[in-house]
Amino acid sequence: MGGTRREGQEKMADAVAEALDGGGHLLVQAGTGTGKSIGYLAPAMEWAVKTDSRVIVSTATLALQRQIIAFDAPKAAEAVREIHGRAPEVALVKGWSNYVCLRKAAGGYPEEDALLSRASGEYGASATGEEVVRLREWAMATDTGDRDDLVPGVSERAWRQVSVAKPECIGAKCPMRGSCFPVLAREAAEEADIVVTNHSMLGVQSTGTPVLPESAAFVVDEAHELADRVTGQLTASISKGDVSSLVRLLRRESILATELENAGDEVTEALDELDEGRLEALPLSLADGLSRMLGELQQAREDVNDLGDKDEAAAAAKALARGRVKALADVVEQLLSDGVGEGALVPWVARDGEGRSSLHVAPLDVSSALADTLFEGKAAILTSATLETGGSFGHVAGAVGFTYPSQGPWKGIDVGSPFDHSRQGILYAAASLPPPGREGIGEAQLREIAELVEAAGGGALGLFTSRRAAETAAEYARERLDTPVLCQGDDQLSTLVRRFAEDDAASLFGTLSLWQGVDVPGRTCRLVLIDRIPFPRPNDPLTQARTKAVADAGGNGFMSVAATHAALLLAQGAGRLLRRTDDRGVVAILDPRIVTARYGSFLAASLPPMWRTKDPHVARSALRRLAAAPDPARDCADGSDSAVQTGAET
Repeated sequence: MGGTRREGQEKMADAVAEALDGGGHLLVQAGTGTGKSIGYLAPAMEWAVKTDSRVIVSTATLALQRQIIAFDAPKAAEAVREIHGRAPEVALVKGWSNYVCLRKAAGGYPEEDALLSRASGEYGASATGEEVVRLREWAMATDTGDRDDLVPGVSERAWRQVSVAKPECIGAKCPMRGSCFPVLAREAAEEADIVVTNHSMLGVQSTGTPVLPESAAFVVDEAHELADRVTGQLTASISKGDVSSLVRLLRRESILATELENAGDEVTEALDELDEGRLEALPLSLADGLSRMLGELQQAREDVNDLGDKDEAAAAAKALARGRVKALADVVEQLLSDGVGEGALVPWVARDGEGRSSLHVAPLDVSSALADTLFEGKAAILTSATLETGGSFGHVAGAVGFTYPSQGPWKGIDVGSPFDHSRQGILYAAASLPPPGREGIGEAQLREIAELVEAAGGGALGLFTSRRAAETAAEYARERLDTPVLCQGDDQLSTLVRRFAEDDAASLFGTLSLWQGVDVPGRTCRLVLIDRIPFPRPNDPLTQARTKAVADAGGNGFMSVAATHAALLLAQGAGRLLRRTDDRGVVAILDPRIVTARYGSFLAASLPPMWRTKDPHVARSALRRLAAAPDPARDCADGSDSAVQTGAET
């Protein structure tokens, strides 16, 4: 395809081909620069063409999805055509509401927000109203209807005015069915050899709802995020606002909903009396309120079914009401199911900034859903730069269901990286700093951050575990440094990342959005700062429930849940430094527990094999040499090698 030979990519392609031919399960850890997407697309496309089978490829991020569709898939498809005489067809499928609904954009559904209602034929002058006007103009011109193709984007509130969830679609009765974007996308997928989608769609598919075409194999890229993304997709909630919105919708269709509203108030009162956090069981008052609400929702479902739908407007109103009733009833049924009592479902109470309560529920574990519904009897290849934790693939294999007896044998391989980590990077563990406290980032850490950034002359990507820590560090650094410091929240994240990449002296501080998926190769990112080990919040309901489940089974809940979560995220964060073979730099972990705590070796085993030091003088010396080096491709590790061998500054 015009590239250069990569040993890891060849090893990966051979392993993927073997798994596809044998219908096996494979985990492939492949470092940045391996060329993972070509490593699985080439064998997957060839296998699809040879066997007349379909392969579903899933990603976690939009950036990778775009890369596959725009660049990698066309290259691999052409190579397959040259060999086999036919290029595989490739299609992209997203969730129904990710596409604009032409009928709704044209005003064919009831307005959902009074702020956007028509007044004398015009929308109000609100920013959201202006977005809707622009959206409707775009809807009439777009070829894809895909929200991600709309630049600049719009708020979620505005997008809801031109999109519908699948249950709210009027289907065959829609006069625009032949031009419907989600329908066209699914028709293309039914004819495709390779279907590119996202982890959330796999989550829906794992419930037994067929949103993807039948396939013979799955390839999951960015697989370290699969279990969490599927869990997020299957997490549901209910609040007073949800009930009130449904009540207004039903009344607009002349359906009495007073008792449903009363049941919603009863549930809200019960929630307001509870502490925020995980519920090991539903209190009687809450369970009674939910039971009453479920009965009213069942009555509302019958009333909606009795609505007329002879004309298009009536059909649209009926579909909207039916979809909203079903969505709310599904959540209530989950909360009242045996799954809560048995621990398979985890409920919890949350409150927003204004103190309003909501009730949430999520699956404790998605491994059985993935194994039984998606992967059983099919080849499944999962890949990422970070799949091993503590030197083992066992955690990820268990999280996605590979370890169930029904799945047969599975294999995990590490095809390495084209990078020479020990010559390109230094991992500095700040062992002399005090351990982080509950009060947030401390003065010693702030001082260390400023001194490291000063030594590097900027070029720092600061990864923080809280927004408050990032903002505090940015303010502290700005007061003491001459180089620019950008902070998440100053502007759109994409704009900040672009400014960081364009300015050799700029630094960018932020939270979890920056730990994964940020790709800034070259000199501009020569220092990665990590403020503390990214353990999940100890009061996180799912973390609590999973830790208890492991402990009840006789395992170490902390190591299996919190430490494993932290290890994967640390590896992702450290991976932001080296993005190509001529990159050089330092990863600084400002949490001494990485070397002083008993679990530190487990976390360290998941990090890239950079040369390691606890000496701040060595780290700063290396950063000064990098800052002074005029050529970003220069082998700045020559000086570091001397420091490695002698422990002295050069």
